[in-house]
Amino acid sequence: MAYAAGVDVGSTQTKAVIIDEHAAIVGRSLIDTGANVVVAAENAYVAALRDAGVPEEEVGYIVGTGYGRYRVTFGHTQITEISCHGRGAVHMFPGTRTVVDMGGQDTKAIRVSPTGEIVDFCMNDKCAAGTGRFLGAVATALEIPLPELGVVALRSTRPVKISTTCTVFAESEVLSWLGRGKKVEDILLGVHNSMISRSIGLMRRVGIEPEVTFTGGVTKNIGMVQGLNKALGFEVNVGDDSHFMGALGAALFARDHILTGRVPAAHTEVPR
Repeated sequence: MAYAAGVDVGSTQTKAVIIDEHAAIVGRSLIDTGANVVVAAENAYVAALRDAGVPEEEVGYIVGTGYGRYRVTFGHTQITEISCHGRGAVHMFPGTRTVVDMGGQDTKAIRVSPTGEIVDFCMNDKCAAGTGRFLGAVATALEIPLPELGVVALRSTRPVKISTTCTVFAESEVLSWLGRGKKVEDILLGVHNSMISRSIGLMRRVGIEPEVTFTGGVTKNIGMVQGLNKALGFEVNVGDDSHFMGALGAALFARDHILTGRVPAAHTEVPR
């Protein structure tokens, strides 16, 4: 049996997925990217192999993706995260037609065909506003662990309006609201609403066509998931493996190569 692997090197976290010949996930890993991107890719891949219980020599093809895809030095080729998230989303949720991917340094809206082909996409263009890094800055300012932000935000009844579009100024605006006596949960819901508004704007630019699948590290934030559901008027697709979607898509392209001897050229690079 030949296994396929995908390694998604993100700005904050690196993910790796191993799939079998039937495209089932048999191993996965997630680690902090840190300063050494090459080492992060290698460590994530080794951890996924260990999780799968698969010897390295049984992996037939490896695809790197993410902002650090060219640093996956042991990979056979590189494919953009846009293509990989689209492919992974349609594989996991076949009805997917729109993908919203919230990562550490950018947010993308992607429209896909029934087969996972990229029809259109756009990205946020105002630094890291509306991304995981934006949430990280807010978590630091409020001294709240990042995984708890969404839970706390959902306690709010009177969210404030967050006006900043820059992560650099997020902390000062949050502290300003605190100084004016606003509750932490109201500030946090305001932050979440601001990010959701930006992501909806991106999706409208490519066309919102149900089903919508939510991918990336921010999918672990329950406040963001519920906020998107409310703003869209229907539930987005999200699962336990949604933050592995890019790595899964990369592994699926790797499996294509094993089965056909090639990776479709249209997917090797998408203009950004």
